[in-house]
Amino acid sequence: MLTLATATYDAIVAHARRDHPDEACGVVAGPAGSDRPLRMIEMLNAARSPTFYEFDSGDLLQLYKEMDGNDEEPVIVYHSHTATEAYPSRTDISLAQEPNAHYVLVSTREPEAVEFRSFRIVDGAVTEEPVEVVASLD
Repeated sequence: MLTLATATYDAIVAHARRDHPDEACGVVAGPAGSDRPLRMIEMLNAARSPTFYEFDSGDLLQLYKEMDGNDEEPVIVYHSHTATEAYPSRTDISLAQEPNAHYVLVSTREPEAVEFRSFRIVDGAVTEEPVEVVASLD
């Protein structure tokens, strides 16, 4: 199960809506081994595409150095789908490299609706998991 704070949930949804019609992407870091998504990092979609996202390699390297220095890891890797459901595509599955991360997808295909789903992706296997939004993780 993914448990995250309302503020983090709201920030991910807002980022997805703001970047529409392009896919949004980012990471929520937390203390290594904790499974606590605490620090949101919006990333630039280097592909600037409505059908594909790509982290900028330089930004991603900088993020991993920063997380390493803070003894953090990516707890959530998120991105949006602009015209399809919030479910990992074949490309998303092939790019999933963090076996401990929650892969969150937000669909912005319906402007008024929120479709927010979380998955574990390990060795190409996709497993949907429940999402619990709480006031705070403190």
